[in-house]
Amino acid sequence: MVAGDTMLVQQQPLAAYTGLGVRIGIIDSGVNPAHPHVGGVAGGVRITSSEADSPNDYLDYIGHGTAVAGAIREKAADAQLYAVKVFDRALTTNIDAIINAIDWCVENEMDVINLSLGTTNETHRAVIESAVARAAEKGTVLVAAYEMLGKPSLPGCLPSVIGVELDWEISRDCYDVKSPDDKPVFIASAYPRDIPGVPSERNLKGISFAVANVTGFVARAREVAPNAAVDQIKILLERSLANVRIQDHRKETGGES
Repeated sequence: MVAGDTMLVQQQPLAAYTGLGVRIGIIDSGVNPAHPHVGGVAGGVRITSSEADSPNDYLDYIGHGTAVAGAIREKAADAQLYAVKVFDRALTTNIDAIINAIDWCVENEMDVINLSLGTTNETHRAVIESAVARAAEKGTVLVAAYEMLGKPSLPGCLPSVIGVELDWEISRDCYDVKSPDDKPVFIASAYPRDIPGVPSERNLKGISFAVANVTGFVARAREVAPNAAVDQIKILLERSLANVRIQDHRKETGGES
């Protein structure tokens, strides 16, 4: 499949599914559950090294995690969202917080983890690989950025993670896939949901929202196959996209193959 072809897609992959029963941990700046795009959360936690910080304060003060949650909710309306707050007033954190957040998600039986961040620092590879292995052992599917600034990003570049790249032109209603070294990488829109009266170029945007858009589709796939491992989810996403393209082609050609 070639990046950009999804502009022809007329319907969404796995459109009959809404992420019903799927538990999604959103590792980010928290979530504002009252935002109309979010529609509430099932719970959450704040991961912090400071004893002065309340573990129950998962409210989002900068809007990033809320926009991520809104993008996921759009495609997975019936999923259970959990805010796992590792940022507070700025989009910076440390490797310990990320690892602890992944482990919290695994221990609290999240089906999917949306990780809209990563690192290109190879010194963190061993500890990240261990955390990802713990998640995979429990059947938790991680979705994360495949690369940052042209460099492989951990954990998104690992084979047991669903890696995502962004595209500025692709429709938010779909995704694309490419297979460098025979390893599927998913491509999605870099934009969150539109805010009335706010031009898209002035809204939040970037790889975080490509990851969130893919997570919404992963939630649908996880509803279809609740016990599927990450490789099986990748195959399901690829096949679902292929089926949509076949159906669209038939419509465009009047039913001819």
